[in-house]
Amino acid sequence: MGRGAQRIRDLVARTAGLFFGRPSLMICAPLLVAACGFTPVYGPQGVARGLYGQIQVAPPRDVPGYILARELQQRLGLVDGAAPYDLTAEVDVNETGLGITPDQEITRIRLQGTLSYRLSDSSTGAAIRTGSVQNFTSYSAPVFSAARQSIAGNSVTVAVAEEDAVERLMTILADQLVAELLATAPDWRGPTP
Repeated sequence: MGRGAQRIRDLVARTAGLFFGRPSLMICAPLLVAACGFTPVYGPQGVARGLYGQIQVAPPRDVPGYILARELQQRLGLVDGAAPYDLTAEVDVNETGLGITPDQEITRIRLQGTLSYRLSDSSTGAAIRTGSVQNFTSYSAPVFSAARQSIAGNSVTVAVAEEDAVERLMTILADQLVAELLATAPDWRGPTP
């Protein structure tokens, strides 16, 4: 074993020993977190309390929008009656070729998604919060031989891979948007009921 590997191993052992070797630290860790003012978002006094089912998601216009709306409704809850907040979201998805063979064939495609949103008060229509989140995902494209015969992938597998990548991207963007809304809820929502 080289000196570098031994140093890393020693460092990991010392670091693990500081936390896991001391039962008092393991017992006190939750108290330290509570003492710093940490409050779980979904806890009894959390900012998400009473927010479930209070945000009306605008109807989708296309397949990515449908997937996004579905994911947002799963996280924010379906509205029963009139909601105090309206959420509109615009999704922009761009494709870029990543992996390129010596024959200039693209083997991997990256989907870059940008979600611009507007949260508004449903009674006045006034914007409460606007912003955007972005992320990416990718999928494999077919690989061809020099004779232009498919080595890996075909039109069906690529179409399924692309649909799956779009679904993953919308799920990621929905998670980011909900996390941002919950993190900023004290600013736009006011005191929790």
